[in-house]
Amino acid sequence: MSTFQDLGLNDDLLQAITDLGFTKPSDVQQKAIPTLLAEERDLVALAQTGTGKTAAFGFPMLEKIDINSRTTQGLILSPTRELCLQITAELKLYGKYCKGLNVAAIYGGASITEQAKQVKKGAQIIVATPGRMKDMISRKLVDISKIQYSVLDEADEMLNMGFYEDITSILSHTPDDKSTWLFSATMPREVASIAKKFMYDPIEITVGNKNESTKNVSHEYYLVNARDRYLALKRLADANPDIFSVIFCRTKRDTQKVAEKLVEDGYSAGALHGDLSQNQRDLVMKAFRNKQIQMLVATDVAARGIDVDDITHVINYQLPDEIETYTHRSGRTGRAGKTGVSMVIVSKSEVRKIKSIERIIKKQFEKKNIPSGMEICKVQLMSLANKVHNTEANHEIDSYLPSINELFNNTDKDELIKKFFSVEFTRFFNYYQKSKDLNVSDSGGDGRDYSKSSNDTRYFINVGRKDGYDWMSLKDFLKEVLELGRDDVFKVDVKDSFSFFNTEKENEQKVLDFFTDFKYNGRFVNVEISENKGRSGGKRRDRDRGRRRNHDKPKGERRSRRSKDTGERTTNKRRRSSVSNRPRRSRRK
Repeated sequence: MSTFQDLGLNDDLLQAITDLGFTKPSDVQQKAIPTLLAEERDLVALAQTGTGKTAAFGFPMLEKIDINSRTTQGLILSPTRELCLQITAELKLYGKYCKGLNVAAIYGGASITEQAKQVKKGAQIIVATPGRMKDMISRKLVDISKIQYSVLDEADEMLNMGFYEDITSILSHTPDDKSTWLFSATMPREVASIAKKFMYDPIEITVGNKNESTKNVSHEYYLVNARDRYLALKRLADANPDIFSVIFCRTKRDTQKVAEKLVEDGYSAGALHGDLSQNQRDLVMKAFRNKQIQMLVATDVAARGIDVDDITHVINYQLPDEIETYTHRSGRTGRAGKTGVSMVIVSKSEVRKIKSIERIIKKQFEKKNIPSGMEICKVQLMSLANKVHNTEANHEIDSYLPSINELFNNTDKDELIKKFFSVEFTRFFNYYQKSKDLNVSDSGGDGRDYSKSSNDTRYFINVGRKDGYDWMSLKDFLKEVLELGRDDVFKVDVKDSFSFFNTEKENEQKVLDFFTDFKYNGRFVNVEISENKGRSGGKRRDRDRGRRRNHDKPKGERRSRRSKDTGERTTNKRRRSSVSNRPRRSRRK
């Protein structure tokens, strides 16, 4: 099948398709639409983001529902507000010639009363986020007891966001004989589980291989020290003057922080994360679509609603905690037949994740070097030269030419060109002429310099293995309470009743200030600077440091630290129950 006419759609839908300029159905549309039109069956469709999944389930649903009925017949669940609104808008465009069609969007952050009114007008199709939909069902503001079709769009992402119970609750209010269509980019165990629980003998269609990245995206990684991550990001942006990108961070805090730093450094950037109001998110997305924002820094959840076809780059400022999430990220670029690049900035401790991602997406990463300052100067200079060369002359400037010619009367051609381009070139040259090489070797180690001259600080903390910590759980605890990135806490060394860890020197005062009179579950957690920087052979020094520190404590507290004293065992039992109930992990450092 090579055209939409071959798929069996009615004339109203085909007219809308012509108006939209669609000429050839995508692979997922060619497989899904005839199948869904031919019979009433459950369906599992695996396809990458940006391959036309909305049309793949939208056209069959519009074809099958009764436009003359005011009963709700179709329910589409999506993970985010942005995606919910996007699907609603697309369905309205597809059904523009279907007179009487009413598609209602139900999502958080907007008036629930107004949304209920929209449904009562006779919405044949409801597009909803799980949380708001469950709320409206509990208030009896919607009736989905007679729906014939339900769609779980971006199913893997909904489950990653913790919507399993909400989805279960919502579907319990729907008829057993409805058709359920599940669309997902990846097929983790959770998605397979929900398919088994809510679907009967579903047809499965796959575009490409399961979890495989789209062929239009190339994958690159750049190896740097963790502390140079932001500098690397700036160089990648400068080395690609026409970049139009989404930059992914793991947390809302990091997203906001990186966006603010980019703006301070003169880049057109914006942040998109869950702490923004709906109005703020709408303004950011409008600016991004209009290319007023060139670099959009986003969390994985917030980015689910990004539907922009000409994104040139996806930059993974930090790799996601869930490897499968990388597939969603890279799917933001290389859409609608265009090519794109997915870049990953990694430290040595993260290189092993690249291999895991390669196995999932079935593509190889190319290791590349962060460009040097002089390479960036050349790129920027030639970019400006090409823009000037391709710019059409504005003849409104003609009246000013005599004055301009008089000013440069004694300047020859080469000198004039040199002066003109120096305006832009000098800015980058002054910034980068003494810049350091950010690239590191990938042979051994974890990408950090732990020598005495290293620009980091080592700390003593009075919790250890007897408090239920291993190196990973203590690192997670410190990262959480200090609001630092995962790579900002390192060289964690856990002993029986105390531990050591490192941060960059710049975080030293923040760490010490935070742990001043800090209590965790009723117990003081003390942190101070250690003399040992993490050198090999430093265990005795660390141990002696702990003893000297203990010697200065009041007798009651000193007694609780003596390893052979009864008070030590009693105190440690209390510590395990009050400080942390984290299970020990078997992972090795």
